Amino acid sequence: MPLMLERVGILVILAFLLSRMKAFRRMIHHEHELSEKLMLIAVFGSFGIISNYTGVEIAQGNISSQTWQIEVDGDAAIANTRIMGVVIGGLLGGPFVGIGTGLVAGLHRMTLGGFTAFACGASTILAGFVTGFLWKRFRIKDNFSPWKAVLTGIFMECTQMGLILLLARPFESAVKLVELIALPMITINGFGTLIFILIIHSILVEEERTKALQTHKSFYIAQQTLPFFRKGLNEHSCKKVAEIILKWTKADAISITNREIVLAHIGAGSDHHKQGQTLVTKLTKKVLEQGKIIKAKSKEEIQCPNSDCPLQSAIVMPLQVHNQTVGTLKLYFLDPSLMDKVEQELAEGLSKLFSTQLELADAELQRKLLKDAEIKALQAQINPHFLFNSLNTISSLIRTDADKARKLLLKLSVFFRSNLQGARQFVIPLEKELEHVEAYLSIEQTRFPDKYHVSFDIDQSLKKVMVPPFTLQPLVENAIKHAFANKEHGKVSIRAYAENDQMILITEDNGSGIPDHLLRQLGNQTVQSNDGTGTALWNIKKRIEEIYGSAGAFHIKSDENGTKVTIKFPLEMKGEVAV
Repeated sequence: MPLMLERVGILVILAFLLSRMKAFRRMIHHEHELSEKLMLIAVFGSFGIISNYTGVEIAQGNISSQTWQIEVDGDAAIANTRIMGVVIGGLLGGPFVGIGTGLVAGLHRMTLGGFTAFACGASTILAGFVTGFLWKRFRIKDNFSPWKAVLTGIFMECTQMGLILLLARPFESAVKLVELIALPMITINGFGTLIFILIIHSILVEEERTKALQTHKSFYIAQQTLPFFRKGLNEHSCKKVAEIILKWTKADAISITNREIVLAHIGAGSDHHKQGQTLVTKLTKKVLEQGKIIKAKSKEEIQCPNSDCPLQSAIVMPLQVHNQTVGTLKLYFLDPSLMDKVEQELAEGLSKLFSTQLELADAELQRKLLKDAEIKALQAQINPHFLFNSLNTISSLIRTDADKARKLLLKLSVFFRSNLQGARQFVIPLEKELEHVEAYLSIEQTRFPDKYHVSFDIDQSLKKVMVPPFTLQPLVENAIKHAFANKEHGKVSIRAYAENDQMILITEDNGSGIPDHLLRQLGNQTVQSNDGTGTALWNIKKRIEEIYGSAGAFHIKSDENGTKVTIKFPLEMKGEVAV
């Protein structure tokens, strides 16, 4: 038992040393490829051969402590750990690896001789067949179960004892041998299989942990770069992004391009890979054409025209928006060995995340363009008759009240200037929106004197709060046009006050109210009505939701006594007029 424990210790040490090697770890993770399968056969077959050479020789019941068995006497046998390597190889790599390993270790055992040579060789080959076909059932890589592997090893060792009794001659010597070696070999091989499978599992766990860390790093980098990529592909944003990526990866240089020029290059090679220059490396052009990730493992593959370029390897990834390649992200390395699988997977993950960010930036741009289009559409809704009627009113006043006509012309210019300002700006101060309303009312009240009264109750401290343009004026216009159609002496009140870090803006009238079937739709969609489509209300609510999210609110309440529209804005948007 101590001698067998010593032998299995040799294999465990070898297994541990192998587990620290990148090549072996790569084989464990990619055992489905033919080249990796052949390497696994070579590794585990070598374990079987080493076990044969380092076995404990037993001749006529006497145990030899010789450590290297080159040739076994005809009446002797070897107690070893050969089955352990075959079992692990079969369970890990499947039938091809199991059978291959069994043949290598089994045939080698037959060449050493001894009265159990054929029985031991045959049992080893059988173990390769059996464990190889158990591979699919056990899936020890996916469903970690070390005891299944241990029990398989014990079973195959028991099978070997049975084959020795069945095939080895003389039978009496076979019986004595099994009595001597059965318990130690079954116990030690089971123990060795357990240790070996735990080492394999540690490789898999470490890989998963590395992937988790890389995923975390990818998301962290994506989070840091999001504010810049949301601005799209431009030199300023890409320079900031490149600086962040260079800091958090092993790359020696980071480059970002669009389809024509280098938008940013940070790190090694900055003397000739310059921001703003046209694309020079053929590798980048190839990625733009194919839309696929390309890796260059030498300076020649990068194909930089500068002979003194220090960059020795690169990963070039396409940046895609809606399946169209709009640029590239490049990670350059001075030492090709630094471009390992971990860095490659990180780079590929970043490429996908950045492409998603660019799609979001494009969607954000489209949303803003749509918002602008909606504002312009709202502006275009101004009834041409309003201008015609306003000019008619001013024309009639010129002869009777020239001063009032002059004032109305100024109000009309304020009204249209407010329209233009609203079409150009994202938000404006509340006082500018109030000027728009007052200009509109001055003209309407001249045309329809004493038909309605409008009152303002505005907290003066709120006049600098930024609000979306075309927020109040359409509400007042709706009240005048629709609420008082069948009513004399209408009243409209406009109030603004602060409450819980919000500005409450209320427009209220005492008109005839809105029918219930229309009230449920107004603000949520356009409607079909002889009096209008509700586009203004829908537009106002839509813009409040897009600009403020849950911090803003738009609510309509109406009955036969009038209509009340309540809008809430956060107070934090104070400042100068947006440009």
